[in-house]
Amino acid sequence: MHWICGVEYEGGYRLRLSFEDGSLRIVDLEHCLDGEMFEPLKDLRRFRTAHLNEDLDTVVWENGADMSPDFLYEIGVPVEKADARCVAEDRADYGHEKKAG
Repeated sequence: MHWICGVEYEGGYRLRLSFEDGSLRIVDLEHCLDGEMFEPLKDLRRFRTAHLNEDLDTVVWENGADMSPDFLYEIGVPVEKADARCVAEDRADYGHEKKAG
């Protein structure tokens, strides 16, 4: 099971996500924005509201839409190693319990 430590808007429908294992992945969500919750995100102004919800450990948008971190990890293209502050061993420093997975 994965969780997200950081979210950055890359452009278009792409996000750069930092995961608990220290990896950075670029996800392109252009073809994943179907259905009642995700259709409004085709408006780039709304899509750019993506941010990290630390309670859910995933990316969320202002309209309440969110996506599974495991799904995002799977479709993401690896970029490089993220800094060590996001790795699971350090998660307790941010008020989260270490998650099994």
